[in-house]
Amino acid sequence: MERPAERNIPDVAVARVSAVLGAFDPEHRELRLGEISRRCGLPKSTTSRLVTELVAYGFLERSGPHLHLGPRLAELGQLTMRRRDLRAVALPYLVDLREATRQSVQLAVLDGADVVHLEVLRGRDTPEPPPSGGRMPAHACAAGKALLACSDDAAVDLVCAQPLAALGPRTVSTPASLRRQLRLVRESGLAYESEESGPGVGGVACAILHADGHPVAAVAVSGWSGRLDPRAIGPAVRTVALAVGREFCPSTSAHCRQCR
Repeated sequence: MERPAERNIPDVAVARVSAVLGAFDPEHRELRLGEISRRCGLPKSTTSRLVTELVAYGFLERSGPHLHLGPRLAELGQLTMRRRDLRAVALPYLVDLREATRQSVQLAVLDGADVVHLEVLRGRDTPEPPPSGGRMPAHACAAGKALLACSDDAAVDLVCAQPLAALGPRTVSTPASLRRQLRLVRESGLAYESEESGPGVGGVACAILHADGHPVAAVAVSGWSGRLDPRAIGPAVRTVALAVGREFCPSTSAHCRQCR
């Protein structure tokens, strides 16, 4: 059964692309151009132009007169699934780390100049951690510095190209000082923070690495500076990052490629 045509589609490229891709569903895996036009409520000429571009970028594929969803969408879907799988693999280790340290534990990934927290476990009497899904500037937290230290130059350049916002009294404030800190992280494999993500907050983080050395995510522990000794719990954080990496990314190493 055909869905009602959506005639009031905003004159925005993203909305129109979404309408074209949304014409496909489990009951309509292959469609002709005219069918896509009717189902998405766009003129056939507009639909034809969008379909041509989507085919060129791999979001759609042609099979004779029919079209179906392309490999690029499958690749993006795999990235989403890998994030979910990573959380599932890491969660038992994060729970044990929280119990061992009694501090807040986070699992974070790098997204441009920010880190995004996939999982956050609150410790006893610790500062309010960022929520799951919450973002934080990468330069201002241990997890971000752990990820940047093992990332390529382009990722670091992206962060350094914009103002380094101060979240705490000791947030790194210049690209030169950030790059110096990242060199130290590469040497030790651990990133530390002291009142950088917020007043009175300390922490330590270690990157989870793929077999080729690029960072997949980071494990971080944070708490009040007076009650947390980051250097004392650093080995435990490194052990968890290595364990998650071995399970999620076989043949991984505990150190980033620059450290080997």
